[in-house]
Amino acid sequence: MTAGCLPWSVRLAAALCAVLAGCSSMAPRYERPAAPVPGQFPLAPAAAASAPAAELPDWQRFFVDGRTRRLVVLALANNRDLRIAALNIEAARAQARVRDADLLPTLNAGITGLRQPTGSGTMQTLYTAGVQVTAYELDVFGRLRSASDSAAALILASDESRKAVQIGLVAAVASGAIALAADEEMLRVVRDALATREVSLRLVRLRFEVGAAAEPDLRQAESLYESARVALVQTERQRALDANALALLVGQPLPADLPAAMTVADAARLPELPVGLPSDVLVRRPDVRAAEQQLIAANANIGAARAAFFPRITLTGSAGSASNQLTGLLRAGSWAWSFAPQALATLFDSGRNQANLQLATANRDIAVAQYERAIQSAFREVADALAGSATFDEQVRAQQRLVQAEAARTRLADLRYRNGAASHLDLLDTQRSLLAAQQSLVQAQAQAAQNAIGLYKVLGGGWSEAPGGQTP
Repeated sequence: MTAGCLPWSVRLAAALCAVLAGCSSMAPRYERPAAPVPGQFPLAPAAAASAPAAELPDWQRFFVDGRTRRLVVLALANNRDLRIAALNIEAARAQARVRDADLLPTLNAGITGLRQPTGSGTMQTLYTAGVQVTAYELDVFGRLRSASDSAAALILASDESRKAVQIGLVAAVASGAIALAADEEMLRVVRDALATREVSLRLVRLRFEVGAAAEPDLRQAESLYESARVALVQTERQRALDANALALLVGQPLPADLPAAMTVADAARLPELPVGLPSDVLVRRPDVRAAEQQLIAANANIGAARAAFFPRITLTGSAGSASNQLTGLLRAGSWAWSFAPQALATLFDSGRNQANLQLATANRDIAVAQYERAIQSAFREVADALAGSATFDEQVRAQQRLVQAEAARTRLADLRYRNGAASHLDLLDTQRSLLAAQQSLVQAQAQAAQNAIGLYKVLGGGWSEAPGGQTP
């Protein structure tokens, strides 16, 4: 059979397929922007520049204490921010299905009636019933495909955003648990100081009553005792605030049967992490990947805006029965069909298409800047965490030596005071210095632990495709 003998419908379908096969997107070719950061982190270990990229442990292997792991599991199940991020993915998927549906014709079933006057002055009636395709657009210039590509990129961006939310949630819960542990440690230190100062106050009061101590010594002892009570109340209030913040992250009241908390000193001994190069971090961090997917979506929107300048080809058709009487729709011989292709080209739109193209281009440029900012923010966060890792250990050791020195000085001052070789003011000063040093030690240990958690977070840890690392 020759081409000329083929039915016209087959020839038309073949021609349409040939046209559509030549379609291509008008979006600019995507190229990942160069990372606007140095090639190596400052204060990074020397081996990081030559070591291959290594995977970070998931949160279950990084946080070994049972209390933190239990809290993280509860947060992954109940935290509302994470739930919102997951629902945003579903919304993006639904939007993508809407865009994909535009690529295919929509079939409708319906009955229509038409009455119109004729040239002879009579009324003509026509009833039709059947299936219809209304204004199906042939995506010759890739407008619909570009919109579909943009929606698909936004799905990936939403998924990466959910991973970023999970990483932040895991780190926030672990930091909250450490903050509570530090509060407990601080309460112990303040209570011990309060007990010591209470004993000292009783001793000074007895000496004052027998005339062996002056009134200024008594008032100084009272002042020191009350300052310890103030510190106790402040610490109790801070513990309540930290517990409330942790309950919000967990999404429910803290269970009463939580495992015992680690000490702040033990919490700071977290596993060492492979830092790698900045390019490794960009691959790990979901927020950077989300910013890139948003850039890809904005790039695809330019293709849709460019395609709007070209003619829009649509097909409208129907197949069914037609009759000038409603009852005749079901009779034999009433079969009818219609086919109406249409091509519309814009002649004048007051600059609407040009403005839409400028808008899409500006949005793409904004997305480039946002992507570069995400990279720079990631670099700065990792550099800050590495600076903490390089200094906190030495700070904690120095603070421990300071506490030991102040404790020894306090013991000597107490001994000298009891033997009359030192004034009560000297003893009060050493007690005040010891309490301040002990409080600073707890704070330094908590900061070291939270910095280790922060480094884990900014390197992209806390997310895993394994079942143990996924959001329930």
